[in-house]
Amino acid sequence: MTEALTLRWMALTGGLDRAAAPVLGSLARLVFAAVLFLYYWRAGLAKIGEGPLGPFMPDPGAYAQIFPRAFEAVGYDPSGLGLFHWAVAVAALWAELVLPVLIVIGLATRLAALGMIGVVVVQSLTDILGHAVGPETVGAWFDRLPDAAILDQRAFWVFLLLALVLRGPGPISLDALIRRRLEPKPMRRRPSGGRPSPGRR
Repeated sequence: MTEALTLRWMALTGGLDRAAAPVLGSLARLVFAAVLFLYYWRAGLAKIGEGPLGPFMPDPGAYAQIFPRAFEAVGYDPSGLGLFHWAVAVAALWAELVLPVLIVIGLATRLAALGMIGVVVVQSLTDILGHAVGPETVGAWFDRLPDAAILDQRAFWVFLLLALVLRGPGPISLDALIRRRLEPKPMRRRPSGGRPSPGRR
């Protein structure tokens, strides 16, 4: 009796695994779109400077956010910072604008999710080292308190993005569409045993 129930349970869970695997990526992208897309998109827009070169000349607030101590040391004047600071600010601006869009539409999803993990890590280190946020903001694991902004909240962000890196974007994505277009067409044999002909999609 126990063995029969175990086998039935294994068959049921195996079926769930097979049914869920293709859609997990799509669900992860939906959650990202609902929770994090506008957060990062608006952060990227806020970093754009004035004028037509704004996407390549970040707003002073971008430097204040990314390099708070260095920016304070030069009297909040972007011209006092170096090429490295400019390059990092521009990279952060474009990462926050482009990577979320790629994840939502499912294009180059694994690379985009990996890049977003880097964004979250750098953001967290900047908060801790640059802005010197307090321990209540940093939080701690295994402390029964699940609401700290960095070690608790962003751990879930990274886990969501890691699921996309490992599982991919799912069938409802541009990646899946491109893959279907590029896959070789299957060959089929004629009933008479003649030469195989390309199958139709």
